Amino acid sequence: MPTMTTIPSDIKDPSLAAQGKKQIEWADRDMPVLRQIRERFATEKPLNGKRIVACCHITKETANLARALQAGGAVSVLIASNPLSTQDDVAASLVVDYGIPVFAYKGETIETYISHVNKALDTKPELVIDDGSDVVATLVKERPNQLSEIIGSTEETTTGIVRLRAMEKDGKLPWPAIAVNDAQTKHFFDNRYGTGQSTMDGIIRATNVLLAGKTVVVVGYGWCGKGCAMRARGLGAQVVVTEINPVKAIEAVMDGFAVMPIKDAARIGDIFVTVTGNRHVIDQSHFAQMKDGAIVCNSGHFDLELNLEALAEMAKERNQIRPFMEEFVLKSNGNRIMVLGEGRLVNLAAAEGHPASVMDMSFANQALAVEYLVKNQGKLGKQVHLLPASFDVDIATLKLQSMGISIDALTPEMVSYMNSWQIGT
Repeated sequence: MPTMTTIPSDIKDPSLAAQGKKQIEWADRDMPVLRQIRERFATEKPLNGKRIVACCHITKETANLARALQAGGAVSVLIASNPLSTQDDVAASLVVDYGIPVFAYKGETIETYISHVNKALDTKPELVIDDGSDVVATLVKERPNQLSEIIGSTEETTTGIVRLRAMEKDGKLPWPAIAVNDAQTKHFFDNRYGTGQSTMDGIIRATNVLLAGKTVVVVGYGWCGKGCAMRARGLGAQVVVTEINPVKAIEAVMDGFAVMPIKDAARIGDIFVTVTGNRHVIDQSHFAQMKDGAIVCNSGHFDLELNLEALAEMAKERNQIRPFMEEFVLKSNGNRIMVLGEGRLVNLAAAEGHPASVMDMSFANQALAVEYLVKNQGKLGKQVHLLPASFDVDIATLKLQSMGISIDALTPEMVSYMNSWQIGT
């Protein structure tokens, strides 16, 4: 039994711990890379005594990251990065079975979420694992006296990295920040395969609609958008992509998707998914053009991708049709717009988030990033850093080994050829 913490927690129901532990152990079976890191950490203790605040979705996969940090000697406090993404049984098990304090429960208010951020920061962390950069922003704007205590932070979302780079540009980033999201073994897999599958899962759980034959509009064709478009097509949907980047738009066309502006897509879409990391990409004018019964959801980090305040003003009536599905009846024409998961990440609000096998690589990057910050304390500049490319190679190699897959290696002759400019036709 791990040493019990003296830090109080705020969770929904400690009696859920037994089920939560089963969930954590189930995910652990499909996270072999992180498990090997946890075993090494248990021997080497590279994080011994370090205080960490981790602002993440409190899922069974995140719990295994917390176990790895604990094995490395860290004292971690977990808080939710979204009011609807916490799995309450997992939160209970972390507290009851593993002695890891958690301030999170599904359905918490924004006010509670903010209070949890501050309660966690009261523990005087030396490292921050962030998911959207809310904790970093809170420290910079509201707790300047703590900035000198922070060794560094890690960030796992595209949205959060955009915020960190803006802070760096303004000279406001007070420590080294690791862009975990930009690791190849994170965004190529987590964002594409994880978001793609879990977003469709969330839509189906929230609505039980048949996607085959529907027109699904994917707003944004980054790695998350690519995954959503791929999975929607795999389920038989006709997929439309909207983009602002001409290179990504061409890629979507050549991947076989229709591409058009959102103002045109708004009239023909049955289901809309936003994955941009930007604000009000579906706005008042778009809602006004939508079909009766159009389904709208967001799989970006923050709910502001949908202008829900404008939609509320447009509505003469609002009805909760199913858990995580609210109907807005428009004043103008009586059309009904269905919003899933309050506009928050539909894959976590209405489903369980990414599968463990893909989070295995993402959280391996997180664990190694924290270790990297500790080992390089005082050596890294106050900027956004990438993890060394060798980390991607190591993680991918471990993942392949766990899958029983072998690959080729360069021969000495190949290495010589690639390092020479003299050999040619």
